Amino acid sequence: MVGLSDQLPSDPQLSDHNHQPSAVSHRIVAVLEVLICSDYPTQLALGATFGALGYGPFVAHGGLRVSYVVGISLADSALLIGLVLLFLYAHGERPRDVIVGHRSIAGEVVHGIPLILAAIGIAIVVLLAIQKVAPSLHTVEKNPLQSLLTSPRDAWLFALVVLVAGGVREEIQRAFLLHRFEQWLGGGHVGVIVTSIAFGAGHLLQGVDAAIATGLLGAFWGVVYLRRRSAVAPMVSHAGFDLIQIVQFFVTRGS
Repeated sequence: MVGLSDQLPSDPQLSDHNHQPSAVSHRIVAVLEVLICSDYPTQLALGATFGALGYGPFVAHGGLRVSYVVGISLADSALLIGLVLLFLYAHGERPRDVIVGHRSIAGEVVHGIPLILAAIGIAIVVLLAIQKVAPSLHTVEKNPLQSLLTSPRDAWLFALVVLVAGGVREEIQRAFLLHRFEQWLGGGHVGVIVTSIAFGAGHLLQGVDAAIATGLLGAFWGVVYLRRRSAVAPMVSHAGFDLIQIVQFFVTRGS
């Protein structure tokens, strides 16, 4: 005879435990989320969408179209931030905990201001070292984005882009990616290395030396995030660094 205990449902806690996703499945999901939020898929999708609508990146004489660069940068920022929020909410995580942390926002802004100078110092040291040791890595004579700054209007548009796409979007993206690496993909230090290489590779259009400097700056901002558990100071530092570059490009555009 079958005992009564055999007919009763199993322990609900044990049943729930058996249906919990495994560590492997968590890692697979984390890898997919990291790849989706790596910037490459979203920019490719938006580029294809813009192209399908008949709006390409180049003007008649072959130069880059300012409105295209601005439009795709802002659209990509909105899409990527939306994906980050979606993935965090899907896992029951609070975006504020991951992105802003528990420190005072005003305090983090103040902390980020001197980090602008630190970022400038890192870029100068890296580029001067490359110029001295491996000048062949200076593969692009003039930053292609500099040619787009032909008027004060262009400078203001790119200032908006670097604030939103650089300072805000990229640091939210970095915080999310490092958070996922910490949880499931080998730790924050692995995340800093992987994301810095990826971000640097995304700037190869500006030259190998610029890509190396960008990668090291990404590592710097990543370490700041991991230590402070807030993306606010990196946002301030990143945005300030990019804004100073825009001013420099605009002032020296004729040289």
